[in-house]
Order: sequence, then structure tokens, then C-alpha cells
Amino acid sequence: MPKYILKELPEEMTDGKKRIYPKIENYMMHSYDEVLKHMQDYGPFKEGTIRGVFDTFVETMKAWMPMGHPLKIDGLGVFTLSLGFDESYPSERAEQAEASAADTESGKEPKSKYRHVCIKGINFKPDAALISKMNRESTFERSEPDIRKARKSGYSLEQRIAIAHDIISRNGFMTLSDYAIATGQSRTAASIDLKDLTSDPNSGITTRGSHSHKVWIKL
Repeated sequence: MPKYILKELPEEMTDGKKRIYPKIENYMMHSYDEVLKHMQDYGPFKEGTIRGVFDTFVETMKAWMPMGHPLKIDGLGVFTLSLGFDESYPSERAEQAEASAADTESGKEPKSKYRHVCIKGINFKPDAALISKMNRESTFERSEPDIRKARKSGYSLEQRIAIAHDIISRNGFMTLSDYAIATGQSRTAASIDLKDLTSDPNSGITTRGSHSHKVWIKL
């Protein structure tokens, strides 16, 4: 029987009220090959045929989604692109700040620096009928009696900034896990904390890369 745990949201993500949410306990991720083998149990298709359909669908996503076309699979859901600004070149932020300061001093209207837009991710909205069917066929059991509370950092803002700078000085960069462990926070709380820090130029910290390749470096 599938199991779940109850977790408490960090205060930074709420309006100060205690909020609890359930989270499924995930076990070992099934690889692509394992998924293909499972699918053969539910239909008459050979592994090669299933693999060919999946690979062709991926190519279709690559060709049509960047053109502004969401893709819908009946019984499964809708796939859409998520865009954002490319933060691969952190020096641009400093250059933009310097240019704006120079324009302000000279009395000119500050100019907006061009920012490259890139694909940040793919959103998936499941078909309502799929969710309904899965709910009818699934029953979840609570695996822990206690609620997992969000860990808070025992360090002040100044101390957390100093910790981040120390990690970056030693390694050349800092990952989310590095910061979460060093400051004693959950990954969620650490992520929110770092977002606030990088939005403040006085912290001297910025980001490079995105998603699993995202790291924090000195500004």
C-alpha cells in the first residue's frame, strides 16, 4: 500500500499560520527501460514499438512546443513550456547596475539591459479523468505518527551570508545542498532564503545555471 507523511510548510512560505500538507513516500525511481517493461504488461505492444512512440513524442515536443504549441494527450494531460530569464551570465547584473548608476549621475533615463529569455522547464497539467481514476484505485496509508516540521536556521542573516561566502571561497561555487546543510535548514527553506539573498545586491551573492545545474557564486 502506498504511504505518505505529513509535513509542515516553512513560515517563509505562509502568512505565519501553521500549514500542513501530505507528501507521498517515493521509493526507487523506475528507469526508462523499466517503464517500457511495465508498459508491456498493459498492452499488446513490443518494447521496440513503445520506445519508438516515446522517442517520436520527445522529438515532437522539441519541434512544436518552442513554437508556442502546447501538446495534449487525451487521458494523460497537457504539456506547456515555462520560460524565464537566462542567469548564466551573472556579470550582466553588475554591469546593468553600473550602467543605471552612471545614467542616473549624468541625468539620463536609465536604460534597460537586454535579458536573454530561455526555456526553464516543462509544465504538465494532468487530465482530470486520470486523477479521478487513480483516486478510485488508490488508498494511502500514513507512515509516520508525527508531523515533519520544517527546520529553521539558528544563524542570523549576517551569519548566513558569511557562511555562504565561506563555502564559495573554498569551492568556487555553492550548491543548494551545501547551503542547507551548513545553515541547518531544509532544502525548501534554504531555497527561499537564497532567493532573498540573491535579490539583495548587498549580499554579494548571485546565481549561475538553472534547475539541477544551478549554483551560487560571488557577485
